[in-house]
Amino acid sequence: MDRKSVARLTSEPSTSLKPRQMSHLHSQLAQLQANLADLESLLRVTAVQAEYIKRLGGLQGSLFMAAGRVFEREAMERNVAQHSK
Repeated sequence: MDRKSVARLTSEPSTSLKPRQMSHLHSQLAQLQANLADLESLLRVTAVQAEYIKRLGGLQGSLFMAAGRVFEREAMERNVAQHSK
């Protein structure tokens, strides 16, 4: 190959490559924006769910405390009943 052919081969792909690269970058940017919108939506849902989990934890703790008191009261009543016999 002579120099003109080599120069033409190297310059042609770069000029035809740019529009394809820009098109590819544009589609990647669109996909990234869609993914970010999905992430934002999921983060909103997660924040709401975290608040519910916090409430659920408080309720669960209350139930454990109430159950502990019931068992303590039953144990005391059994002890009193045994000592009075």
